[in-house]
Amino acid sequence: MAATIGLMGAMDEEIALLLEQVEGQNTVIHAGIGFVTGQLHGKEVVVCKSGVGKVNAAATTQVLVDRFGADTILFTGVAGAVHPELNIGDIVISSSCQQHDMDVTPLGFARGIIPYQDVSDFPADKKLIRLAEEACSKLCEDNNFIVGKVLSGDQFISDYDYVRELHETMDGACVEMEGAAVAQVCHMNGVPYVILRSMSDKADGTADVNFAEFTVLAARHSFEILNEMVAGLNR
Repeated sequence: MAATIGLMGAMDEEIALLLEQVEGQNTVIHAGIGFVTGQLHGKEVVVCKSGVGKVNAAATTQVLVDRFGADTILFTGVAGAVHPELNIGDIVISSSCQQHDMDVTPLGFARGIIPYQDVSDFPADKKLIRLAEEACSKLCEDNNFIVGKVLSGDQFISDYDYVRELHETMDGACVEMEGAAVAQVCHMNGVPYVILRSMSDKADGTADVNFAEFTVLAARHSFEILNEMVAGLNR
């Protein structure tokens, strides 16, 4: 069975450019989600829009593994910058992903820790991280990129103090709503993954304005890097 790459985004804007490039498309609807199979750079891919939030992302990831045999998963999209040195348009490559809204501190667990579970901070695949770094080094002429922790929660963050707290207490580089769910399901299934996020806002008091203005631009930036990564897979 040919290797299959799962390519995910949460919103239409995050997968639209990918769909323009996929050849031999066939769409399968499963659990209300459209999964588009085809070829990209001669490789078998499945492109899908998970929808927003951790539950949507987790369910979609499991379908990619079970129904389509995805043995590599790449998630692309936008995020709010948490690391103070990141600006709009910069890229975060996930070193790992963790849920910032998993909070069982009254029972003595640190924030972000899933109770009674060995792993709560799910590491990304080292080979995929290196591939992403190579793509960013080639394409990120006007923007910076870093490898850092992606924090996920079912919240849109637009508060400066909360942003600072996420960076200082959880070592977050950026914040979004899906990555940790994708990461956990991949970990459970032994599937390598990496999350690639372009900063659409700084998750501060102007986040709502910046998000709408820069989402399309940031999504294009992420697509270009992801496209380069797919071309370089299995070299």
